[in-house]
Amino acid sequence: MTTQSPVGADTPTLLADRLVADTFAGYAYSYPHKSAYRQLDPPVDVATAWAQQDTSSIFLYTHLPFCEMRCGFCNLFTTIRPGEDFLSRTLAAIARQSADMAEAIRPGQVATAAFGGGTPSFLDTEELITLFEQLAATWPVSWADIPVSFEISPGTVDRAKLDELHRLGVTRISMGVQSFVDAELKALARPQNRETVDNACAEIVDVGFDTFNLDLIYGMENQTVDSWLFSLAEAVRRGPNDLYLYPLYVRELTGMGRTGRVAGEHRRELYRIGRDYLLDAGFTQRSMRNFQRPHETANSTYRCQEDGMIGLGPGARSYTNRLHYSSEFAVGQKGVRNIIEAFANTESFTTIDHGVRLTPEDEERRFVIQGLLQMEGLDEDAFCQRFGRSSVDALPQLRELRELGLAETTLDTSTTRLTTLGFEFSDVIGPWLYSPAVQAQMDSYDLV
Repeated sequence: MTTQSPVGADTPTLLADRLVADTFAGYAYSYPHKSAYRQLDPPVDVATAWAQQDTSSIFLYTHLPFCEMRCGFCNLFTTIRPGEDFLSRTLAAIARQSADMAEAIRPGQVATAAFGGGTPSFLDTEELITLFEQLAATWPVSWADIPVSFEISPGTVDRAKLDELHRLGVTRISMGVQSFVDAELKALARPQNRETVDNACAEIVDVGFDTFNLDLIYGMENQTVDSWLFSLAEAVRRGPNDLYLYPLYVRELTGMGRTGRVAGEHRRELYRIGRDYLLDAGFTQRSMRNFQRPHETANSTYRCQEDGMIGLGPGARSYTNRLHYSSEFAVGQKGVRNIIEAFANTESFTTIDHGVRLTPEDEERRFVIQGLLQMEGLDEDAFCQRFGRSSVDALPQLRELRELGLAETTLDTSTTRLTTLGFEFSDVIGPWLYSPAVQAQMDSYDLV
């Protein structure tokens, strides 16, 4: 592990070379990344952008960029301790945006929904009730009939708020804990009270959400195998049926980045230990990061590869097949607050002025990345049906995955899946699949 920098033009293009370098290049949770977005000239009308998109089933995402603290590793689009006026004006702007976009898009149904941030549970109970009611009045959504995910932090919830979230229709609670070792939390610049964490976990389980997720981070310089195993055991003991294990990245303009901290050189070892521990504990691996216990979840008609996502709030992404868009992107607190302030002062949200138009090649690459990095794998028949050629014809570099033992195709299901070794190197494989044009856009982004 020699670098935490994004893959650039001088990085080896052969996957074999990148594996030798053992580079943790990045988490390819979306493609293209927001650092590839630019001002659209001319701006695009929302209704026009969605005119050719199937909107019979959509994902509704609401971004609430507020936290009570900012962890040292965090590069998310969020700000800390907003004043009452700043918060209320932003929520009012989200309501205006919601109404404008619903009128322009007119989707058939909301098939799944999520509230992220930031920390959505930073809002008080009455603000949350109002938000859910406003969205239900604007969009074709029945909260009780779809999966609804909601992110929280231990210090921003109590039993009354959790009960209300359950009543409102939330089916999945996700909480970042990161570590159960005080010295590691200090290294992450994350003040966290153990009793607060314990109480939040116990209350979440007692309320009875369909899915309870905990997040852990591995790769701090001072983290040992024993301390990592301790955090894993403590997390499992608290009863989640979902666990996400995130490798530490130290990014530009974060607290850890400003102080010159780096990730430990044992992330690969800790990943393997965490994976094996959870598999032995009865979890199933769904991706490099996600491990699940068997449990029932709410049904959804949403199809990730075909259906669009509507993002509400400053920093939220929206996706059609041909256009991805959002407000501008920043990490530094001044840049984030300026963007949120501009959002709060916006009266009309009927046009799109910041995003990226996907080329046919980008559409193919996105389909491959989204499928390949998940346990479900890349559906080769679906790829061929959508794009008129095989994935290997579209991306000849995929042959190298099979040659290196990182992926295999099951002939009876026509599905290409990563092997155990392939999952281990997901953060190498994902960025390796980015197009040169998108990578150049990302590399030239002026982060503020």
